[in-house]
Formats: sequence, structure tokens, C-alpha cells
Amino acid sequence: SCPGTLRTKSGCMATPVVTSRIIRRLLASGVHGRAERLLARVHPADLGPLLADLTPDEIRTVIDLLFNQHRAATLLRELPHELLPQIFDAITDQRLAEVLARLEIDDLSQLVEYVPEGRRETVQDLLPRHRRDELRHAGLYPPDSAGRVMTTRFLALDEKMSAQEAIDSIRATGGGGREDAILYLYVVDDERHLLGVVPIRRLVAAPPDTPVAELIAGESISVPPEADQEEVAQLVARYDLLAVPVTDADGRLLGIITVDDVIDVITEEATEDIYHLAGLSEEDRVFTSARVSIRKRLPWMLLNLGTAFTAAAVVGLFERTLDQLVSLAVFLPVVAGVGGNGGVQTLTVITRAIALGEIEFSSGLRAVGKEMAVGMVIGIAAGLLAGGMATLWQGNPYMGVVLLFAMMITLTVASVLGAAVPLLLKAMGQDPAVGAGVFVLFFTDALGFASFLGIATLLLDRLV
Repeated sequence: SCPGTLRTKSGCMATPVVTSRIIRRLLASGVHGRAERLLARVHPADLGPLLADLTPDEIRTVIDLLFNQHRAATLLRELPHELLPQIFDAITDQRLAEVLARLEIDDLSQLVEYVPEGRRETVQDLLPRHRRDELRHAGLYPPDSAGRVMTTRFLALDEKMSAQEAIDSIRATGGGGREDAILYLYVVDDERHLLGVVPIRRLVAAPPDTPVAELIAGESISVPPEADQEEVAQLVARYDLLAVPVTDADGRLLGIITVDDVIDVITEEATEDIYHLAGLSEEDRVFTSARVSIRKRLPWMLLNLGTAFTAAAVVGLFERTLDQLVSLAVFLPVVAGVGGNGGVQTLTVITRAIALGEIEFSSGLRAVGKEMAVGMVIGIAAGLLAGGMATLWQGNPYMGVVLLFAMMITLTVASVLGAAVPLLLKAMGQDPAVGAGVFVLFFTDALGFASFLGIATLLLDRLV
């Protein structure tokens, strides 16, 4: 093992301890060569927190140093997106265009969206003509689609090639211009129609004069450029793929989506779902300004406040019951807390299943029934335990009965709502995670209060 270190092919390597304070001192001293050597030891993914603490002038100098190392483009690709506006503000239009021009088209089309609108057209005009054409072509596809995340730099083999010619072609092109371009070898005809995939092992082991077309291992799974990137991620996870070809309506190979891009998509979609469950916007990140975070969180907080007052109004309907038996108020947080937790648990399970394509609306009824049964059994078990404790505490077995039935009802309905709400949202074409948690918790709290106080009202003569 390599505790506190990075493991490389040659063994363990000490992680360089570089802080923004060290970088600032070196830049202030004018020792740019030493700063450049120090930055060369830091992975681009680890530079984000360092740049967040630097001034615009210091950021500009660091970008220039990284540009000399041909690492500035990699840095932009690895940076948290909320830091990009700050970094872009510190770079001139010419330098920004030079850095962006070194990116793959999928990364370029994504990052250019973060350039301020007032500068975006200028920066795009400064890009080389062929990069502008690529960017314009990528913009024809919908946002978050396969066409936006695919790369057009890949290796395709002509079906007429022999095995030896294919190997020579791979050597001559260097794998299509990028390291992950030969995860799979795609075979096409004269019109670029995708015919299938040739495993590298089969190609290398085949006799030199064997036609490539005879080495195809079945049909290749492909997606259209308009496919949602989340569907592509589900496809990769389901079939354990390392890359997915993108083809047009006629089956022509347009590009490929590699596993590193899929990981980014999975991370992005998972973040989006988690944020939506909590009533947050995915734009609200750790480095986001306080003003943006307040603007994104406040509406949901006000909505939550409104639902909380509505649930409190339910309690107000039983004010006379509470006046006669104040001890009932002690158990209200118990019922609401357990019911809310049960609803969130079910909501999380169902939302994850929808996100991974494990469940559809057609099979949702069975999932709702299963969750209802789970909620009922857990409600009975928790209700018996809570009821027993309430009986010992209050010295009245009817208090335990009230708590038992209230928790059974609350957990059962909470489980049903936790399963049904995201499925209904999905059926209506909405994101199943958006606001679902807020509404499930509201209905669970309101029902928990109503069931507990309603049953207590019916048995009030036995409780007093």
C-alpha cells in the first residue's frame, strides 16, 4: 500500500505538498522557473483549490506557465466548473482562445459555455478555423446529448484492410490522435457505415493477410447523436463498455464516447439527482459565490417553510385535544421524524433505480406494492417498540396503542409516496428528483400529525 502517496507503475511516489501560499511567494519573488517546476509536479486535477486562492494577476501568470508546459488546457478540463468564470476573467481573449484550441471538441464545446457572453463570440473568432467549424457542428446537437460529449478523433478501420494493414495504420496514426482512441477498433465501409468491432487481441493474433471484416466480433452497440447522455451512461454501465460509437440515422460513424467522458456524465447526473433531492441547484458548489448560493437556496427554503406551516396547521386542528393532554406533543417529533426518514429511504431507492434504468413506469406498480409492504412491516416493528416505551413512560397502555397505529399508518403511506412520487414525475417527463423530497416530507409530516392526533382524539377518554 502507499499511504499518503501516489502509486505509479514504478512504485510509490510522494505526493508533492504545494500550497497557494508557496506559489504566491515564488511568483512574488520572480522565481517563475522554480514555480514552473513545482507546478509540473502537481496533477491538473489538484490545481483547482490552489488557483481559487490566487489573485487575477497570479492566476494569469500560472496559466502562462502551464501553457508553456502544454498543461493549461488539461487544467481547464479538470477544474470545477464554478471556478471557470474566475479563471477566465484573469486570462486575455487571445490566451484563452489558444488554451481552448488545444482541447478535444467535447471538452471545448462544454467549456466555451462558461465564457462570459460578452467575450464568447470574440474568443470563438480567435479559434483556428477548423476548431470553429467543429464547435459549430457540435452546437447542432441538443445540450446534454451524445453529440455534445462525443469526440471526433478516433480510429476506424476499412473493411478491405488486412490484419497487417490495420496494424500498420494504427502505428502510423498513433491511435487516432489520443491515448484512449483504440479502446475498441471500429470497422467501417467506404461510406463510413459502422460494421462492427474488432478486438485488439484478435487483430494481433490473426494471420497478416486475414481481412479485417472477418475479424468482427458481432454487432456493435451504438447510440444516435441526439441520445441523452444519461442514457449513454446507463448503456455503458449495463454492458460494461469502455467506449460507445455514435452513429447517424444511416448508421455512419460520427464519433465515439469514451469511458472518461462517461464517468464525467455519471458524476454530473448523480450530483444533479442528489442536489435535487435536497432542493438544491447543481450550480451551487463549494466554490460558488455566497450571492449565487443564496439565490439558489432561498426559493426552496421558502417553499419548505410554507409546507412546514401547512403541517403545523394540521396540528392546530387538534388544539383542543392537545389542551386536554399536553403530553401528546412530546411524541409528535417521534412520529414525524420516523415517517420522514422512511419516506426519504424509499425515495432514494426508487430515484436511484430510475436514474440507472433499473425500473420503468410499467413495472412501478410492483415496486410501489413492495415498498408499501416494507413500510407497513417496519411501521409495526417500530410502532411496537415506540408504543412499549411510551407505555412505560406514561404508564398508560393506550398511549402505546395510539403510537403503534400512528407509526404503522405513517410509515406505510410514507413508503408509498416515496415510491409513487418519483415514478409519477418520470411518467410526466419531469426529473424525478426535482422537489420530490420536499413534497414527500410535507405529506409525511402532515399525515403523521393527523393520524397520531386523530387516533388520540378518538381514544381521548382512555388517555386522560
